[in-house]
Amino acid sequence: RFPSFRTLAASIILDLLVFFIVVIFIFIFYLVNMDKLVEKNNKGAHNLVYPFDTLPQPGRMLKIDDGVYWVRMSLPFALNHINLWVLKDDDGWVVVDTGVASADIKSNWRKCFSGDMNGEAVNKIIVTHLHPDHIGLAGWMNKKFSSPLYMSRSDYLMCRMLVSDTGREAPDEGKSLYRSAGFTEDELDTYSERFGGFGSAISKLPDSYNRLKDYDVINIGGFDWEVVVGSGHCPEHICLYNKKLKLFISGDQVLPKITSNVSVFPTEPNSNPLNEWIESCKYIKSRVNNDVLVLPSHNEPFRGLHERLDHLINGHERNLTRLLEFCEEPKRAVDVFSVLFKRKITSDVLLMATGESIAHLNCLIHRGLLGSKHDDEGIIRYYKL
Repeated sequence: RFPSFRTLAASIILDLLVFFIVVIFIFIFYLVNMDKLVEKNNKGAHNLVYPFDTLPQPGRMLKIDDGVYWVRMSLPFALNHINLWVLKDDDGWVVVDTGVASADIKSNWRKCFSGDMNGEAVNKIIVTHLHPDHIGLAGWMNKKFSSPLYMSRSDYLMCRMLVSDTGREAPDEGKSLYRSAGFTEDELDTYSERFGGFGSAISKLPDSYNRLKDYDVINIGGFDWEVVVGSGHCPEHICLYNKKLKLFISGDQVLPKITSNVSVFPTEPNSNPLNEWIESCKYIKSRVNNDVLVLPSHNEPFRGLHERLDHLINGHERNLTRLLEFCEEPKRAVDVFSVLFKRKITSDVLLMATGESIAHLNCLIHRGLLGSKHDDEGIIRYYKL
């Protein structure tokens, strides 16, 4: 016997109801877990993978691996944060980078000291490079814990030199460089007003330090951290490579979402830091395996070191190619911003943008592809050879 029409209809309705309930359940599950699924599996730009879906809370440490912790501090700049790293040692802690010298960051460090660090002392301070968001509180920690400072020689000495400029008038060499780049008189006045502010975000440095150099090995908590040195963003940037844990503390030398500033400064106007940067990217790729988790100073920890290094190299090379063609007609340094930067260059970033533009122009000059000459007003015009 065949089932009655009513029985058949009821069965179909029941099946459809069950089907729709299952679909709705799957949809709700997806909505609830979507953020986690996207964060955990998102390869993002350039096939980078970001394995962490949470950030450290102010004054707290987030565990990365055995004895390795992530601290995140706010910065009073457009780039509004910095990542700092705390490593467990046998008799205390090692801090890698410190943040700028500000009351807010000091307060958050004190919370870490008394909280997650269990009141144990900082026995070493390692600074990746000389910029205030990295070295700012090194002197304060050194005084608080009598802990030695470790960094590269070039960056230690240059930091001391820049701090000594605090309160000085802007040098003629600086005004000359930016005038030749195409600055207006108002822009030169702004440069003069801002000159000498470097030391305001740095606590007094100790008068002695321990030098770190390429291939040095520091044992921290039973793990060897190998020093890998890069340059271009600063003279002698320290990175730390732990082969066993497959971790790479990259500082500003490798960042996942932004490109570190590579600039020419008045102290060395004919330098070629962009070539140093490109060669450093190649060098790091040859030294550090691609299986590492990269711990950068800005943005989030990521996987895909070699892919990111390739993208950084290729990006600068593309910019150099475009810049060379743009200089078919002679250009000033301030004329080339549109070739190198997506954003509009405003007064707050004018110095950095100009320094980076000159770095690209100098790189082409060193490659024998670009020439330069001063016009009657002392402004440098760059032209394709």
